Amino acid sequence: MSNEKKPEPATTGSLTPQPVVKKKRGRKPSKKQYFTADVDAAIKEYLTSPNQDERDDIFKTRIYYAFYKLAENLIHTFKFYYTEVDSLEDLKHEVVCFFLEKLDYFKPEKGSKAFSYFSIVGKNYLILYNNNNYKKKKAKVPVLAADEDTGVLRQLGRDERKQDIKDFIDYYTEYVDKHMFTLFKKDHDRKVCDAVNILFKRRENLEIFNKKALYIYIREMTGEETPVITKVTKVLKKLYRKLYTEYAETGYVRV
Repeated sequence: MSNEKKPEPATTGSLTPQPVVKKKRGRKPSKKQYFTADVDAAIKEYLTSPNQDERDDIFKTRIYYAFYKLAENLIHTFKFYYTEVDSLEDLKHEVVCFFLEKLDYFKPEKGSKAFSYFSIVGKNYLILYNNNNYKKKKAKVPVLAADEDTGVLRQLGRDERKQDIKDFIDYYTEYVDKHMFTLFKKDHDRKVCDAVNILFKRRENLEIFNKKALYIYIREMTGEETPVITKVTKVLKKLYRKLYTEYAETGYVRV
């Protein structure tokens, strides 16, 4: 895993987080892999600790970075760019402060997932914040300028969604590679599975990425007939949905 620079809470001066190099061994993570099991455990420890100094240390060393990245992703994913603060960096810190205020309202004993809870409350906070500032901005600028601004934001939104899907498919193809012999017991099934996975890895090079084109590519690559291809793709489609649900809830896939 490459060294990733993690921000720490700002204390004085600039609000920009200061990096801390964290070294780990193993697979290089996606930028989405920040709300880990350790963060969940840290939140529970924070909530149960009676010592304020201990709570402060847990938040600073184990929770803050996940909150910072979640705030960053919410802002960019949903394009909450209408802000009264000087920069998006300042807005991220406002959201982190909001998360901190809401920490004591989170009830893990009721089965709630921290990532889902803070994603929802953070998104709702930003919706209200963004809508209020958008109305103020719209009242101050010409209609044409507002239309052009909206067009830019829509394009940024499409670009972000494409990147999000790309990150997930990287996880998905790695998972299939690792578990192929568990998913499929027969050689010809694994041959089709491998062909599908190769196409997903080379997806940027496919001019037509639809069902008919996929079947043609797979048949040419494997020599297998349509019934075999259909059977394997049904299994892979079900797996895709299952893993994407996990990815949407946690931000990563346990490969």
